[in-house]
Amino acid sequence: MPSYAAVLRTPHASRTFAAALLGRLSYGVLPLPLVLTVKNATGSYAAAGVVMAVFGACSVLLGPVRAGFVDRYGPRRALLPLATAYAALLLTFALVCWRPGAPTPLITLIAALTGACCPPLGPTMRVLWGRLMPDRAMLQRAYSLDGVVEELLFVAGPLLVGIPAVYAFPAIGVLAAAGLVLVGTAALATSPIATHSGDGPAATGAPGKRSRTRIPGLALPMAVAAAVGLSLGGVGLLGIAFTESHGRPEAISWVEASLVVGSAVGGLVYGAVNWRAGARTRLLATALLLGCALAAAGFSPGVYVYAPAAAITGLFIAPAITTAYLIADEAAGPDSRARAGAWVNAALNAGTSTGTAVVGLLVGRVPLPLCFVLVAVPVLCAAGTGFVLRSRNRGRNGNADQSSESVPVAEPAVARSSVPSSSVPSSS
Repeated sequence: MPSYAAVLRTPHASRTFAAALLGRLSYGVLPLPLVLTVKNATGSYAAAGVVMAVFGACSVLLGPVRAGFVDRYGPRRALLPLATAYAALLLTFALVCWRPGAPTPLITLIAALTGACCPPLGPTMRVLWGRLMPDRAMLQRAYSLDGVVEELLFVAGPLLVGIPAVYAFPAIGVLAAAGLVLVGTAALATSPIATHSGDGPAATGAPGKRSRTRIPGLALPMAVAAAVGLSLGGVGLLGIAFTESHGRPEAISWVEASLVVGSAVGGLVYGAVNWRAGARTRLLATALLLGCALAAAGFSPGVYVYAPAAAITGLFIAPAITTAYLIADEAAGPDSRARAGAWVNAALNAGTSTGTAVVGLLVGRVPLPLCFVLVAVPVLCAAGTGFVLRSRNRGRNGNADQSSESVPVAEPAVARSSVPSSSVPSSS
């Protein structure tokens, strides 16, 4: 099996990947300064919450539509207008909120338009990885590396902006996000591989026939991605509640770090293994293990046990999400790959947002160990239902996972590795 270094040595891979990461860093940088900018302009955290909710909803719900533009017109013709509009709207947002007293309805409207224009850099990069990698084994490495590095960018984003400076002048962080997405997207869209003529209309950058409205085979990855989001959306809140209940609120940073490290290690190891099981089997198995680990973590006797339990939980986050993207990619045709990944991405982010809201209602009303069990239920149910349906299909057809199980070695792991303990959205 090729190494991760071999992936980056592929012609045009390093340049294209670096450009995509630079643009996606904007999404990691933006949430904190966006909230603080609105709060300073309106004097209300409630207004900031509403604005963030509107921004996130428009970004997530319209993600498949924007990805469909990439499928139909190619990265250059689709991404550059979106990035230009997105950066211009962020600039407008920063100027409107520069001084206190900005009207909340106007800020909310600008936030909605900004979310609607987010360039789909994650789905586009996954499509380009498919063109860059000569075989499925290298694609497995590429997608795992992509997911882990993006996850680290989301964790490091606020630090790179400089939290003290953001608190003093939060609009500067919004301007930094605008600059990052504009430069990164321009570099990505002009990469040689982005206009390589070998994969349908989107590959040439020329308009082609409209993509299929329905993409068969997305039900399983979308269902599991949504369940993973539901289960893990409130992990951050549960971690805070757990550390506070044990008299160690300062330990939350170690718990969060453990989850991030666990997910990064899990993603890299997952991408490096020659898997003999098919993609659907791996998706259901990792989801099941994730649910079990999350439920068990709530019964930790103290913080010193909970932190390693969080790391163990993290081991299964990246593989589960990675494999959901893989199956979506396999289900899509050459004219709908970006859109297929965007649907899974939307399901994951919608689940994460819902899970965060649900956990906010549970904490303080339900015993903490039971909270962990309850938030693990969605992913456990999704995995259990998937195994039952596979067994029934196997009984009818003799092989429940023909599209994946027929490949004996190294089905690729695709993906965005995500640590849903954070509230930031995926890279659109």
